Amino acid sequence: MATLADVARRAGVSPATASRVINGSSKPVADELRERVLRAVADLRYVPNAHAQLLARPQRSVVGVVVHDVSDPYFAEVTRGLQRVATDRGRLVIICNSYRDPERELEYVEMLRGQQVAAIVLAGSGYHDPDFTARLTEKLAAYEATGGRVAVIGRHEHPGDAVMPANADGARRLGAELRRLGHHRVGVIAGPRELTTTSDRLAGVAEGLGAALPAERVRYADFTRDGGARAADELLAAVPGLTALAALNDSMAVGALTLLRARGVRVPEEVSVVGFDDMPVAADVTPALTTVRLPLVELGARAMTLALEPAVGRPRVEVLPAELVRRDSLGPAPA
Repeated sequence: MATLADVARRAGVSPATASRVINGSSKPVADELRERVLRAVADLRYVPNAHAQLLARPQRSVVGVVVHDVSDPYFAEVTRGLQRVATDRGRLVIICNSYRDPERELEYVEMLRGQQVAAIVLAGSGYHDPDFTARLTEKLAAYEATGGRVAVIGRHEHPGDAVMPANADGARRLGAELRRLGHHRVGVIAGPRELTTTSDRLAGVAEGLGAALPAERVRYADFTRDGGARAADELLAAVPGLTALAALNDSMAVGALTLLRARGVRVPEEVSVVGFDDMPVAADVTPALTTVRLPLVELGARAMTLALEPAVGRPRVEVLPAELVRRDSLGPAPA
């Protein structure tokens, strides 16, 4: 494998000049010398050392993103926005899946700090865990002290730039629509109990319904299709006479629809089903899913934009609005 010294020797220049051309240094190099170096690179099929390039460049070129699971449709859409902005600005994105494991999230932050990335974006929900929050804040503060930038998506306790989806407001709109249509016996399929996203959406639904939700009408589950089906099964068994199921994301709502269809329960004539996020599948299922639309791609784009901008001395918090999308899965409560 060719080395930098081989390229310099082939081009008839010093290793320092070859390095400046290959690593994109801001120091000027004569056009004739630049052409000779690039021709030598091509002839020798030279592959630059990524770590050496990182150290040589005046600007860090890599950003790190920590998500719960990029295969989840929610995070796939958010990641599209993150990558779009990073690509436009010439940055490489490292995606880290924590799979909702707080310890793994801490490890990724430490690893990204060691890689000297330009910025870290935390794209998953915050946790109701004071010990974890304190440890994460300590690690992020140490990273920021070296010049790194941090931005988060969602409600985190870390003091810094954040882009917030209007989870509580969107859920309040959903609950109010259920109440308007006469639904007073509503079961809620909630996400993992430890996530701030779950608690924010759950509080919003209760506010929209105009009443506290009894514990027997709430089931906590994974934000997955199977989790939604299991939670729907438990709710229907525990609370007879439910007229609606409100799932706090669309994947769980699809699971509830599948369970009801298997049981021969008509939607929405007997039981209505609503979701949250407005994933592409929400419009494709039968009946099409009433849900809350969040600008997921824009969430990612705004978070990456904040992360790549210089700090301004105070935290910047942007809240992106939610929109109720009415479709066929929600109807009036049966008499």
